[in-house]
Order: sequence, then C-alpha cells, then structure tokens
Amino acid sequence: MFSYKDLGLVNTRHMFEAAMKGGYAIPAYNFNNMEQMQAIIQACVETKSPVILQVSKGARNYADKFILRNMARGAVEYAKELGAEIPIVLHLDHGPNFEVAKDCIDNGFSSVMIDGSALPYDENVALTKQVVDYAHKYDVTVEAELGVLGGVEDDVAAEESKYTKPEEVIDFTSKTGCDSLAISIGTSHGRCKFTPEQCKLVDGVLIPPPLAFNVLAEIEKKLPGFPIVLHGASSVPVEYVREIEKFGGKIPNSVGIPEEQLRKAAKSAVCKINVDSDGRLAMTAAVRRIFTEQPDVFDPRLYLGPAREELKKMYARKNTEVMGSAGHAFD
Repeated sequence: MFSYKDLGLVNTRHMFEAAMKGGYAIPAYNFNNMEQMQAIIQACVETKSPVILQVSKGARNYADKFILRNMARGAVEYAKELGAEIPIVLHLDHGPNFEVAKDCIDNGFSSVMIDGSALPYDENVALTKQVVDYAHKYDVTVEAELGVLGGVEDDVAAEESKYTKPEEVIDFTSKTGCDSLAISIGTSHGRCKFTPEQCKLVDGVLIPPPLAFNVLAEIEKKLPGFPIVLHGASSVPVEYVREIEKFGGKIPNSVGIPEEQLRKAAKSAVCKINVDSDGRLAMTAAVRRIFTEQPDVFDPRLYLGPAREELKKMYARKNTEVMGSAGHAFD
C-alpha cells in the first residue's frame, strides 16, 4: 500500500466544496507523458489554479503505473519549484473495474473514477459501492457515472449518449456513497462530439446543439450541494483543427462543446470539468507545424518543447476564461 499523502497529493473533497461555493470548476487534465505534465503544472501555477491530473487505463498501460506515480510526486515538487504549492489530485479516469481502481488506490492515487455506466443500473450500484467501500478506508475519493456519454476516447466508447435520469440520482448516490457524480447532459468523448447533421453550419464552422441544462437543473434540485462532473468537455478549438489540416492532418467533422456553455456549467453544481482531446489537438498542431516548416528537425526537444508551450498557453487560458479556477488554488 502506497498512500497518496506520501506523494504530497490531496483528494477532491475540499477542492469540490470550495469550487461549489466559489462558482468555478476544477480543471481535470489528462496526461500520458512528461511534457503534458509539465504544461499542466506550469499553467496551473501561473494562474494559481488547483488541478486534477487525470490518468486513463490506456495512459497507465502506456506510461507504466510506477512511473506515473513518481511523475505525480514530481508534479508536486515541480509546482513548489515554480513558486506555488498548488493542490494536486492524481485521479483515475474511467476505471473499468474494481481491480484497476484498487490497484490505483494501492499505488498512490488520491481519487478514482469507477465507470459502471454501461452496466444495468443495479450492477452499476454494486460495482460503485464496492470501490467506494475500499477507497474510503484510505481517504481516497470516488467519482461514479450515471447516464452514458457517446463518442470514443482511449478505451471508452459508446455509439450514442443517454441522458442521466434525475429520478435515479438520489437512490444511486445514497446506495453507493460516491463523492461525486459524472452525468450525461449532451457532452461526448473524442473530437467529433456531434454529427454534422446535429449541428448548424455558420461561416464554415459547425455549431453544436446546446447542453441539456434543464437536466442539470433537475439533478441539482435532487442533490443540492452534491459535486457534479462533466466528461467529454473539450471545446475542440477550430484554430487547432485548421492548423492540423493545413499541415497535412485529416480530422474532418471535428466539433466540441462551446466554451460559453462550459463556463455556464462551471457556475452551477458542476465542479469538475474533464479535458483531454483539446490537449491532443494543441500538441499535434504544434508538432505538425514544426515538421512542415522545419523538415530538418529530428531532435524531439525541438518539437515537443513548442508543443508543451502551446499546451501550457491553452490550459492557462481555460483556467482563466472557462473553468474560472484561476486564483483559487488556496481557497
């Protein structure tokens, strides 16, 4: 057993309480390697924002769970070195089963998500409660999911979304004891969150349908003061999509969640917003530009460095303009 407290990490409990009182959301940024981790910490130190470092099952397989644990320790020390001891959570994103969640808890994660949303309701309840019972022994917080998000990202895939049913949330949270709840109100995983047919075309840009804020409002009424999470909340910036395609990429029909809708959500009970695809797009756009404009470059530092800087700039702006978390690291 390796406690997250030994790494200098925190769980999400106080973070979420402060976010709900302050009308902002904690940024939850996925990472797989050193450059992504550095960009996240640089952005959050610069903007004085708390942060959740997210790791998917695929990221654990890619980077190795022991390396990730020590990268989280490094992130804490790096933030201190940069001049701000911001609170940092290491979180399992979309844990597929009890075994993976337990392994993360045993290896220094301070928060885990167990995703039983594709299971029948009673099985989702049973699996979530099993994880909660184990996690709470070690003061690790647990995020659960009710409702299904469409789209594909890493190992998570669903052909269509199913909105969370407000009438189920009281029963689910009381039976499971989960600390936060990921809901489905129209967000989706990946870079193609909506089909072209679902969108309006305005000046060459696909404009998606609005999120179901009525469903969110009903859930807030049922669960006053309970932390709500939005997955699949990348905005898929048009400038990065165009940059990638300008320099040889092919990513048609890319469309995300408008940032003004995410900001509106962050002012409600939504106190954690997940972003993954935007980070991939920012780094890929920077790397493609360098490979095209500087074809003689073969030193990874010369393309990963600028990609890291682009990622940092994007996350710093999101903390300030979308999450509203800037300046709240020490709430």
